[in-house]
Amino acid sequence: MASLAKRFGNLGTAEDAAAEAFTTAAERWPAAGVPPNPGAWLTTTAARKAIDQIRREHKRDGKHEEAQRMYGAPPEPPGAIDDDRLRLIFTCCHPALAIEARVALTLRMVGGLSVPEIARAFLVQDTAMGARITRAKAKIAAARIPYRVPSAADLPGRVSGVLAVLFLIFNEGYFASGPGTAPVREDLTGEAIRLARLLRELLPGDGEVTGMLALMLLTDARRAARVSTARELVPLDEQDRGLWSTALIAEGHALVRERLASGLAPGRYQLLAAINAVHTDGDATDWTQVVALYDHLLRLDGSPVVRLNRAIAVGERDGPQAGLALVDDLGPHLSGYHAYHAARADLLRRLNRADEARDAYDAAIALAGNTAEIAFLTRRRDAT
Repeated sequence: MASLAKRFGNLGTAEDAAAEAFTTAAERWPAAGVPPNPGAWLTTTAARKAIDQIRREHKRDGKHEEAQRMYGAPPEPPGAIDDDRLRLIFTCCHPALAIEARVALTLRMVGGLSVPEIARAFLVQDTAMGARITRAKAKIAAARIPYRVPSAADLPGRVSGVLAVLFLIFNEGYFASGPGTAPVREDLTGEAIRLARLLRELLPGDGEVTGMLALMLLTDARRAARVSTARELVPLDEQDRGLWSTALIAEGHALVRERLASGLAPGRYQLLAAINAVHTDGDATDWTQVVALYDHLLRLDGSPVVRLNRAIAVGERDGPQAGLALVDDLGPHLSGYHAYHAARADLLRRLNRADEARDAYDAAIALAGNTAEIAFLTRRRDAT
């Protein structure tokens, strides 16, 4: 996708040509065998498909431009970024697009997430998200936004959108929501971490970039303990901490300490990393410290999801009644969000309000997409 978008200057052409190349591979490779360099084969085949498409659409015009595309334009200087996927993420995160459109489009084109997966991340309907992505593509075409390599000066202005993309790719991998997928998609989490490391090399002084990498590392460190052998979600307080990756925890903690030592006010991702550092420090979570960090985060991000996470922490610190009062206040904003109902169900269970808890579990199960979480919620409901 990165190569095609750069060469042909049109994301729609790149997407269509890539899809045709994969279709051709699916038809030919089972009989002819996988070529020695599958990536190069796919890229070359996709480029030919794109040229064929351009010929069909412009039979009489643009012969010189077509010839350039046929035989290859001179290689573009790599600029500030030499990783194809990261370059395309920065290109799609163009400031001419609204931030949500940038993120959604990039998740679709570069992250490989489906429209329903992206819609769940944004808590909107599939049709609304599909329309948003279509409008973003149309605006890029109408405004003739170039698919060029961003310069070093472009990077700071686009980094917020890039961080949002990487965060959502990682989350979808760590909490996979597609039907029939594994509970954790290590391909997505691994790629998000790889790109976050590259981004930190580009912008070592950006605190939010460092915070994002720390957040991913501290979260991924718990992956081996997060799903049981029965493929059921294991809550944080029940996880075997001996399965956690001490190397990732040490690296993540070092990054958090680095940002604290800077003396600069932390941003959203740095605070989320600090919260995860508390979760991975010692044998038990210091919920008083977690609530204090969420109080700080609320001043930067007062979204209902952040308020829900703070309410859950309050429920751990002050008891389920205090947590439930805060969670219930969020009902008008999060009624379509499975984690809201799951949090209510757990608090109601702890208060011995069994009938209400089972109803809340039912609502959470109906909205959840992760197979391990559905298994966990079902068991909890049946035991309530």
